[in-house]
Amino acid sequence: MYCNRHVSVIIPALNEEQAIGHVVSELKALRLSNASDTALIDTVIVCDNGSTDRTAQAARDSGAHVVKELTPGYGAACYKALCTPIEKDLIVFVDGDYSVVTDEVPSLLQPLIDGEDLVIGSRTLGHCERGALTYPQRFGNRLAALLIFILWRKPVSDLGPFRAITNAALTDIDMQDRAFGWTVEMQVRAIQLGQRVVEVPVTTKQRIGQSKISGTLRGVIGAGKGILGMIGKLYLQQIIFDRSRFKRSNRVPNRPSA
Repeated sequence: MYCNRHVSVIIPALNEEQAIGHVVSELKALRLSNASDTALIDTVIVCDNGSTDRTAQAARDSGAHVVKELTPGYGAACYKALCTPIEKDLIVFVDGDYSVVTDEVPSLLQPLIDGEDLVIGSRTLGHCERGALTYPQRFGNRLAALLIFILWRKPVSDLGPFRAITNAALTDIDMQDRAFGWTVEMQVRAIQLGQRVVEVPVTTKQRIGQSKISGTLRGVIGAGKGILGMIGKLYLQQIIFDRSRFKRSNRVPNRPSA
């Protein structure tokens, strides 16, 4: 519980046997204060997205609730975890590669208590260990952030996967993507809906093991296509919606017959 709100952590994972136990254990160990016995996190949900190692067992042994999603895709794993029937007022998304500092979770939660809808943990604004972000990741973030600013006039520094959102805001967004466009869809849809979005600096560590996205050429290309494609899709949908609304507002009403 955090300020009387139920907190759930969602972790999509694929072959993270070496890292996932550390992530879950540290999250489960978080407390409201140093002297408190009250856990900060109510539930940690790990979605095993088709791992061929002991990711699921390692997560379960560390105290996580584990679900499986065999359809590949970051968004598919996040969505399956969200469908878990538990009470969740505040939702935190964390990668299972041990690249985040779990002690920074409260810095993502507090803005939600203060009235924000979506909080992005910005790796760009925070401290990043040498080698923690690859060149394709840095370039992709800058390009996506630039496009979002050009199209929606909203300053964005990062598409960081370490983020927190209220359940009400996430329900209004109605996430559709099931692949690499998940993070950017959430940010852009929040902007389109007029939700309150804020960034906070977070620390980024070198992950354990090789990334399935930035660590392979196929992953980099797939992520790039998913992110840029989602930005284009959402902008096109907005144009169509705005034109339709404009036509309806300017439609001349039928005159009553004599």
